[in-house]
Amino acid sequence: MGPSPPERTCIGCRRRAVTAELFRVVATPGPAGATSDVVLVVPDPRRRMPGRGAWLHPDPDCVAQATRRRAFGRALRVPAPVDVSAVAEHVSGAPRDDTGVPTEQDTTSGSTAGDDEQ
Repeated sequence: MGPSPPERTCIGCRRRAVTAELFRVVATPGPAGATSDVVLVVPDPRRRMPGRGAWLHPDPDCVAQATRRRAFGRALRVPAPVDVSAVAEHVSGAPRDDTGVPTEQDTTSGSTAGDDEQ
């Protein structure tokens, strides 16, 4: 019998799960030249980004619970306010590039069903 798979605790619901059921998030500094002290929390789909990570179920309820409880800042040990919009987009299924970062949706191509009506 081999070793059991690694388990982590979701910072939203506080339930333990195997790492295959969770995704990792890390804190990164805000955009260069930004005057605010906000820290960006971004998904780490490859689980290889440097720095302290936290684990979360890919469920909007867990993201909401973690935000409400201010668990991102505590788990990642950052004293500044955090921006979790990239994590929320990741969980909501927004389109992402090959690194897992959400991309801008192309709103110029195609037409909508309402365009044909006069």
